[in-house]
Amino acid sequence: MAITHHALIRPHITERATALATQNAYVFIVEPKATKREVIAAVRVIYNVLPLKVNTVSIPPKRRVGRRGIRGVKSGYKKAIVYLKTGETISFS
Repeated sequence: MAITHHALIRPHITERATALATQNAYVFIVEPKATKREVIAAVRVIYNVLPLKVNTVSIPPKRRVGRRGIRGVKSGYKKAIVYLKTGETISFS
């Protein structure tokens, strides 16, 4: 098992993630090989809260065509949606 606090890379701040935060759900970009148990342990250590549940989603890489027809690949990543008890919050500041 990896060192727990390395499972989280950064918070994922989007409109949808902000809307989920009002429902006590927070979204994080996590290591591609991180398990739900590692994410729970990392959130517990870093933010001092105990998640109720965690959902993970792997976003696949996507092909892109940039300026002047140059082709490339947008990297894939894994994100975790962490649900907390009512009244508990995570501050990203």
